[in-house]
Amino acid sequence: MSGGVVGQAIGLFAVTNIDDIVILALFFARGAGRPHNTRTIAVGQYLGFAGILAVAVAAAFGATLLPERLLPYLGLLPLVLGIKAGVQAWRSRGRDDEDETRAASGILDVAAVTFANGGDNIGVYVPVFATAGTAAMTVYGLVFLLLVGVWVAAGRFFATRPVIARTLSRWGHVVLPVVLIGLGLLILSGAG
Repeated sequence: MSGGVVGQAIGLFAVTNIDDIVILALFFARGAGRPHNTRTIAVGQYLGFAGILAVAVAAAFGATLLPERLLPYLGLLPLVLGIKAGVQAWRSRGRDDEDETRAASGILDVAAVTFANGGDNIGVYVPVFATAGTAAMTVYGLVFLLLVGVWVAAGRFFATRPVIARTLSRWGHVVLPVVLIGLGLLILSGAG
């Protein structure tokens, strides 16, 4: 049973978190050269994903911590963070890269984006967890937490490839706000 559940968990995580690799790469590019950047992003990603798991597990056990109709409103978090990043990019235009690096995102920004982006994950995880049982749900959770580290490494990898890094360095200050605002609007579109 466990081998099949592990494979299912890997597939479910990959499908529901593919967009996180792009967002992580943007966070890494934006904070390039900043001390402890990898740790900041990894901790933020783990905090945000732990929140997603906590809500999904609680909901799977029948708790109504977050009614399904409210999940789309999680889109407000990346929307606000995208607007904030856009304002920072606008204000720092014409400054050198060191100023842009100082404006890089912190742990709570990364955690908020991860959690907000996880609204759709919660919607997928709850029925899977509810039908999987406690043992399988534990396996899913452990596999997911291991894969968060893989996703952080992949985001860092993409941000440090010369061609990708140059592109992100040149356009990341514009792309990150656009991606965050787009993500927020996409998540919010489920609220209508």
